[in-house]
Amino acid sequence: MNLTERLFGTDVRAKYRRFFSVMVPIFITQTAIIGMNFCDTVMSGHAGTAQLAGTSIGGNIWMPVFTTLNGILTAAVPITAQLLGAGRRGGIGRVIRHGLWLALALAALCYAAGWLFLTPVVHHLGVEAEVARVAVLYLAGIGIGLVPFFLNNVLRSLIDTLGGTHLTMMAFLTTLPVNVCLNYVLIYGKGGLPALGGVGAGIATGLTNWFVFVFFCLILRKDGRYRDIRILEGPLLPDPGLLAEFLRIGVPIGLSIFVETSIFGAIAFLVAKFGTETIAASQAAMSFTSLVYMIPLSVSLSMTILVGIEAGARRWSGAEHYGNVGLSFNGTCALLIPSLIYLGRDGIAALYLDEPEARALCATFMAYGSLFVMGDAVAAPIQGILRGYKEVRFPFYSAVVAYWVIGAPVGLFLDYGLGHGAGSYWQSLDFGLAASAVLLLGRLFAVRRRCRTVPSR
Repeated sequence: MNLTERLFGTDVRAKYRRFFSVMVPIFITQTAIIGMNFCDTVMSGHAGTAQLAGTSIGGNIWMPVFTTLNGILTAAVPITAQLLGAGRRGGIGRVIRHGLWLALALAALCYAAGWLFLTPVVHHLGVEAEVARVAVLYLAGIGIGLVPFFLNNVLRSLIDTLGGTHLTMMAFLTTLPVNVCLNYVLIYGKGGLPALGGVGAGIATGLTNWFVFVFFCLILRKDGRYRDIRILEGPLLPDPGLLAEFLRIGVPIGLSIFVETSIFGAIAFLVAKFGTETIAASQAAMSFTSLVYMIPLSVSLSMTILVGIEAGARRWSGAEHYGNVGLSFNGTCALLIPSLIYLGRDGIAALYLDEPEARALCATFMAYGSLFVMGDAVAAPIQGILRGYKEVRFPFYSAVVAYWVIGAPVGLFLDYGLGHGAGSYWQSLDFGLAASAVLLLGRLFAVRRRCRTVPSR
């Protein structure tokens, strides 16, 4: 057996075809979601500075909340994938039903927290009264679609895992122009409606979530591959054991996402002391690298599905082969994309900024960003592979160590100890993501060695 067969199996082309058939629609879906957020920001900005500031503050409050809670619901993917691989398709409806129960509980928790704490938290930030008003009402507008927002995450897990990533892609590509039209009508007051500014962007997002929910329900009802998944059949009351499994897998995923997103929020705060131009340059660089991150994120989500199915069937060699397919693809990206970012950093900065000094700073941040994009290209797929094995605690621990035990102190030392300025915190991301990649890679090897001792089917 040659090296290629050991790494990818004898049907290399078939595995790559299946990988791309799952990954590419996921990538387009994630890009469409980013596009909706981008349209919210740009269209709110044209309604006035206060409207943009209010939606930005509201978005910064909502971002860590929804990414963390959605991470908990993402547990539906590895659970469903392993059931599918194990030939226990009949149990999938019960899993999804419990995921929907959990989604409703999380939505209720968000409503309660918003009712009690949202207004005091926003006013505590010390922003102008109009900005605070827009931020609160923007989040209230999103609240219109909070229930379908969480339900959609569970339904998407089902649709994607059972081979319908292209259907999810169609849903969000259809939703994008709907969201833009709703923004146009509600933000600027068209069709006889009052101009709501940034508040209209929140309402448009809430209504869009309902549109996606209806689309997903139609998919589950009309597409033949889902008709045997009896989501609503069975006992009305949830099973504590299955809910516990959801939380056992989902909570570490959600906390891991929170740890990762919170470090970027902390960096935005630490960079603020260097002035407006530095803030603008850092935000522009972060915006572009976030867009690039959609590639490793899409690979990560694909790996959870493909590896989860193989692990559920106890086809350990198949799980390794699909994992290697994802790692090899992202390894190529880890070499190519950072090089392109570095070489094109001045042009990228010019897309975002006009002021020469801010543009030069942004180009410098892009140079550092090209390195942590390389780390992301290694770490993100491994996270997805480990989740496919239902290995979720170590990625959380490694994220805490990499970002907060290593990355954050390094950034503070480079800034206050060595005087590297705002670039210190971008350099700290390079250290943190490199550490994360090394830790996760070591854990992946350990999990694979352990699985090889388990009999295959």
